[in-house]
Amino acid sequence: MNITEIKDLMAQFDASSLREFSYQTGNDSLVFSKNNAASPAAAKSVQAEAPVASTPLAAAPVAEVKALASAVEEVVEASNNPVAPVAAEGEIVESPLVGVAYLAPSPDKPAFVSVGDKVTKGQTLLIIEAMKVMNEVPAPKDGVVTEILVANEDMVEFGKGLVRIK
Repeated sequence: MNITEIKDLMAQFDASSLREFSYQTGNDSLVFSKNNAASPAAAKSVQAEAPVASTPLAAAPVAEVKALASAVEEVVEASNNPVAPVAAEGEIVESPLVGVAYLAPSPDKPAFVSVGDKVTKGQTLLIIEAMKVMNEVPAPKDGVVTEILVANEDMVEFGKGLVRIK
C-alpha cells in the first residue's frame, strides 16, 4: 500500500460518520479511530495478542494519524532508495538461450554448483530447458562460483546473467 492510498483512506475516514475503521491486506494493516477510548473488544484483542502491553489502547486523533502518515511516507521514500548492494566479483555467465533454468539434474539430486564451489572450464553449471531439450550451460573458465543469479525453475531470457565466476 502506498502513501497516496493511505492518505486517501484517511481523508475518506475523516469525512465519514464512521467512528472506527480497520483495513488489512497482506502485510499491511491500518486502524483509524475517532473514539476517545478503545472498545472493550479491541482492548481484549490487544491484551490477548500482546500481553506485554499493559496500557489500554488509546485512540489517536486525526491530526496524530496524519502525522503518522507523514512518518510512513518518509519510511516509504527511504525504502524506495536503498543503499547500493555490494557487487560480487567475477565474470557473469549469461544464458545462451530462452528457457527454464534448472540448478540440479533432477529434483532429488544435489545442485550442479553452489556458491563457493571451485569449477573447471567446461563443467556444467546448470541446465536450460528449451523446447523439451535439456541444454547444459558449461563454465567458460576455471574459477570459483561467487554468486548464483537465478533460482531453480526460473524463466531466463537470452543474455540474462546466470552465475558469476571469479
